[in-house]
Amino acid sequence: MRIDPVTGLLHTARQAPSPNSDDRLAGTAVELIVIHGISLPPGEFGGPWIDALFTNTLDPAAHPYFQAIAGLCVSAHLLIRRDGEVVQYVPFHRRAWHAGESVYAGRHRCNDFSIGIELEGADHLPYDDRQYPLLATVIRTLWQAYPTITPDRLVGHADIAPGRKTDPGPAFDWSRLRRLLNEARFQDDAPHSERPSVATLASAPLIESQSPS
Repeated sequence: MRIDPVTGLLHTARQAPSPNSDDRLAGTAVELIVIHGISLPPGEFGGPWIDALFTNTLDPAAHPYFQAIAGLCVSAHLLIRRDGEVVQYVPFHRRAWHAGESVYAGRHRCNDFSIGIELEGADHLPYDDRQYPLLATVIRTLWQAYPTITPDRLVGHADIAPGRKTDPGPAFDWSRLRRLLNEARFQDDAPHSERPSVATLASAPLIESQSPS
């Protein structure tokens, strides 16, 4: 995998541009990767609905659940589907609207300095085996393209929006992802191979809760 430094696009991803994005603030570095989980309708997989949500084309009449979310303006940078397809909605150098009200290590507005990756899945259903190695490869590619993202700056949506969000949920195997990332770093070329190993979430920077606005 590689990221075009000019367009901010992942060359292996299917492109489905989302209007729900804007420019990052001038001088703001990308420093955080946020893992999300999504299924539409909840607990169901496949179909065009995630694309439709992120591109503002979701039909509220297609499912009762969609009536409550059809007006949302949200997006992520990437989606990794259960069949292994990777979809990009927002170039990495732009700000995707994925985190909402959020705080990381005392910093609010995580959209400003993060990249959001959605996994097609649900909190209490196992993620697909094909998604973990793809996610690890995407993360390593992002590390190479954005050296300001250190390996310890990898969190779930629930970590930066506690009490409001729960994804990617207890079914997501963080240990498996860390193992894949740590195994891969010994195969990478310097200087990336000299970077520190992936920290456990327990030793990651303190996540602070945010009061409702």
